[in-house]
Amino acid sequence: MKSSHKKYDKSPSKDQQSVQLKVGQQMPLTIKRLGINGEGVGYFKRKVVFVPGALPNEEIVAEVTKAGARFTEAKIVKIRKQSKERIEPPCPIYDQCGGCQLQHMEYAATLREKQDIIRQAFERHTKLKMEKLVIQPTIGMDDPWYYRNKSQLQVAKKDGRVIAGLYAMNSHKLIDLSACMVQHKTTNKVTRVMKQILADLNISIYDERKHQGVIRTIVTRVGFETGHVQVVLVTNEKEIPRKDVLLDEIQKRLPEVNSLMQNINGKKTSLIFGEETVHLSGEEVIEEKLGDISFELSARAFFQLNPIQTVKLYNEAKRAAKLTGTEKVVDAYCGVGTIGLWLADGASEVRGMDVIEASIIDARVNADNHGYKHFTYEVGTAEEWLPKWVKEGWKPDVVVVDPPRTGCDEKLLKTIVEVKPKRVVYVSCNPSTLAKDIEHLRTKGFKVENVQPVDMFPWTAQVESVTILTRT
Repeated sequence: MKSSHKKYDKSPSKDQQSVQLKVGQQMPLTIKRLGINGEGVGYFKRKVVFVPGALPNEEIVAEVTKAGARFTEAKIVKIRKQSKERIEPPCPIYDQCGGCQLQHMEYAATLREKQDIIRQAFERHTKLKMEKLVIQPTIGMDDPWYYRNKSQLQVAKKDGRVIAGLYAMNSHKLIDLSACMVQHKTTNKVTRVMKQILADLNISIYDERKHQGVIRTIVTRVGFETGHVQVVLVTNEKEIPRKDVLLDEIQKRLPEVNSLMQNINGKKTSLIFGEETVHLSGEEVIEEKLGDISFELSARAFFQLNPIQTVKLYNEAKRAAKLTGTEKVVDAYCGVGTIGLWLADGASEVRGMDVIEASIIDARVNADNHGYKHFTYEVGTAEEWLPKWVKEGWKPDVVVVDPPRTGCDEKLLKTIVEVKPKRVVYVSCNPSTLAKDIEHLRTKGFKVENVQPVDMFPWTAQVESVTILTRT
């Protein structure tokens, strides 16, 4: 995970400027809180210090690993006073992989800290009176393991073996993942077998440094409710050597795979997918269900990664929308239409938009499959479509936004202010951009009712939330 420490800090004071910390320097430190990346945050002579792996209320000896004008990064040398909430991480490669940040902390404590991370963001980026801001306790999981329905693992050759995994934090060292404890067990099994098939058939594996070879990434997605499995092989070029033999072996050894697709990405890029997707065998889509609602998912379609918590998240969004059956709803950043479908029985009409055409095609199919005639989906942005609809005489009562980590587009915020819906439901995956966007809407006539955090990714520092805003 990339560092986001700059989001925390203001310009250094004279006291901070007078402290000249150096790489290798050791210091005593008391950890005050967790930061947005799950690291411990302490202060040395009023200078902020970030320490991965440290927990609130711990007293440690830290060694500086990066010294900057605005902040300092350090590592733990010794824990003098250990937190009562520190536990032994159950994952054997936890300290190498970097995919989880909080397996060394009791689960209930991580839920409390995620609530606090949201509070910190509102303190930093808004002028709200914090004693009046209602941030509910974080909604967690009963069993916070094996919850991810999709894995995207880079493939490489190491000592003659085919490995597939994630890059270690801040490096290009690929850590092989064979039994990830937050991935659905089926995705783990399918990936292990796929690696063995590629090795047995000696299929060309991509070399990132040389930009040569064929198989780059194995993407596996499983339907929790349906059991359907889709595998996407991301390749550096269109031709796969020994393709027919490869497909036969996959069918023999992995009969549970319902859909096998190929995506071609020949660019030197960290992006997983390229523009072209090819159907290899089985179905072109798989089906998944959330509650009573089913969805068809194509290879590149976005779908929430934790279906168990998604139901809780969407129930909170539905509760926040307070629909009575008469409201017109806009589902901005609609993707394949998941939130809109969840609200369908309480809305008189739902309109959504997304800039990805494939998502809109999936959204229309999903709405049609459920017999919903009061749905409209368009390719484009909310700031493009909302004013057009208002001009035509169609004005939304409720606007639901579920933006990427960068938050809402400034033009969308301006459009929401101009359209004046009665209610805005903000589904967020980034507390910092949420708080900034809320501050913009707050100063333009919207009141924050409350914020409900939901733990979509246990053992990581990420926290999602649903915020209710009403027009004053």
